[in-house]
Amino acid sequence: MIPEGAGVAGQGRRALLAGLAFAVTALAIYALFHSGFGRPHPPSAGSSYVPPPPLKAPSGSGAAAAARAGAPLAVVSDDLWLTYLPRGLRRSGGGPVAPDGVRARYGTAKRYVEAQVEHGTVAADWDTYRAHAGVLDPRETTIRGRPAVVGAHPRGGRVIAWLERPGTGAWIRVSDSLGDELLPIAASARAPVGD
Repeated sequence: MIPEGAGVAGQGRRALLAGLAFAVTALAIYALFHSGFGRPHPPSAGSSYVPPPPLKAPSGSGAAAAARAGAPLAVVSDDLWLTYLPRGLRRSGGGPVAPDGVRARYGTAKRYVEAQVEHGTVAADWDTYRAHAGVLDPRETTIRGRPAVVGAHPRGGRVIAWLERPGTGAWIRVSDSLGDELLPIAASARAPVGD
């Protein structure tokens, strides 16, 4: 038989420990939020990359949607746009690409960014699109959580290719002078589905 009052003392200790655990947890959470942990910090003085401003996906399609958004967009196609381009680059070419793709080019012959979106069987899955992309000296990586391959482009410059989603692949090529900007440009890519 348990003496009278012994059960209450045990419950009191458990309640005290639960309250103490709650207080320690609350203090730890407060300390994390107050410390700035996880907040983006301004780039260091030697960094050449300046992150793009936050951007909402434009409604509608094409260049008209980009103009309405009022943000510095580089529209590649109706379903892919870039929110970051190095300064001084203007659209200098592009258009439909056979069999079912669209290409956009920004810049000059010596300093350029070229982006292409391809649809259909060439981008049915990652293995098919990876073989189609034809990247020289490929190195596996990820971009925006998607498998990607980065390397040299057969016509010069650096290139990254990835499967945006089954049926849609994309690649971005930059001149050698913009090689350090390749990953920030690719990371800025946005699509209406999956971002």
